[in-house]
Amino acid sequence: MKTNKIIALILSFVFIFSLAACGSASAPAPAQAPSESVAEAVTETAVEPAEEVKSFTVGICNYVDDASLNQIVENIQNRLAEISAENGVEIKIDYDNCNADANVLEQIVQNFIADGVDLMVGVATPVAMTMQADTEENQIPVVFAAVSDPISTGIVASMDAPGANITGTSDGLDTAAVLKLITAADPEADFVGLLYDVGQDASTTPIAEAKEFLDNAGISYKEYNGTTVDEVSLAVDSLIADGVDAVFTPTDNTIMTAELSIYEKLSEAGIPHYCGADSFALNGAFAGYGVDYANLGVETANMIAQILLEGKDPATLPVMTFDNGTATVNTETCAAIGFDYETIVAAFEPFCTHVVPIETAESFS
Repeated sequence: MKTNKIIALILSFVFIFSLAACGSASAPAPAQAPSESVAEAVTETAVEPAEEVKSFTVGICNYVDDASLNQIVENIQNRLAEISAENGVEIKIDYDNCNADANVLEQIVQNFIADGVDLMVGVATPVAMTMQADTEENQIPVVFAAVSDPISTGIVASMDAPGANITGTSDGLDTAAVLKLITAADPEADFVGLLYDVGQDASTTPIAEAKEFLDNAGISYKEYNGTTVDEVSLAVDSLIADGVDAVFTPTDNTIMTAELSIYEKLSEAGIPHYCGADSFALNGAFAGYGVDYANLGVETANMIAQILLEGKDPATLPVMTFDNGTATVNTETCAAIGFDYETIVAAFEPFCTHVVPIETAESFS
C-alpha cells in the first residue's frame, strides 16, 4: 500500500513538470525594436520625393498623305522619341493630316491651340501659313518642315532671323540643277512640259526659274496643270499628245500625290519625268533631284528640341536649308523609257554629288 502511494506521488510530479516545460517552450520571444540605422533608412526612403519627368506636347499637322511628307513626319517622330530617351523627358505627339482641305486644316490648328500644345509643327507651306496666322496672338512656337520658299510666302522675314514665333526647315530647290539633267540624258531634248499645280506655293518660284532657264537655253516649253489626281492625269494625257521630250515638276505635293497614277503613262510614252525630290522617283518618276527628306525630318526634330529643351527663340533660330546634289533614278522606269542606267549615271555624275538607284514603291522602307 505504501509502495502504491509513493508511485502515484512520483507520477504526479512528472506530470506537473511536463506541463511547465511545454508552457515555457511555446511562449513567444519578445519583439525587438529595429536598430537605429535601419529606422533611419526606412525614414529616409519614405520621405524621399519622386523625381518629376518634364513633359511636352507637340502638335504635328501634315498637309497631305504622300511619300515625301510622310517620310518627313516619320523621321520627326522617330527623332523626337530618341531625344526623349536621351534627355529623360516625355514628348507627346498629337498628329493629324488635313488631306489638303483648308477647312480641316483650320480646325486641326484650332484644336492644337485649345489643347494647349507646347509647339506646333507644320509640314508643307499651306500648313505653316495657317499656323503662322493662328498663333499671332498666343505666340505658340511653330516649326515648319519642307517650306520651299518661306520668304516669298511671307512666313519668315529672313532666313537668318525669321522673326516672330516661327522657324523651320526649307526644301528649296536648285531648279537649274534639275533641268541640266534633262539635256545631260538627252542632248537633243528641245520641248519640255512643266507639270504642276498653280495653287501650290512651293511651285511658284521654281516654275518661274524653269521658264527663265529654258528661255536662255533656247528650249521650248508648255505648262500643264492640275489640282486633283484626275486633273493631273488628264494633263499628262495632253503633254503626251503634244509630244514633249521630258517633263519637269518641282516639289509640288499635288503632283507627288498623283505620281503613282501617272508614271506608267509617261513610261509607256517614253517620256522621262524629272522632279524635285527622291520620293517622286520612289513613286515611279524617272528621276528625283533635291533634298533628302529623311534628313530634313531629323533636323526639324532637332530644331524642336532646341526650342523646347534649350529655350531657343524661334525668332532668332535660322531657317535650315540643305545642299541639293543627289539624283535618285528609278531603275525600272529608266529601262521602260529606253535608257541604260549605267549610261545615265555617267551622264548625271558631273552635275550631282551622288546618283542613287531606287525601285517603285508606295513608301520608303
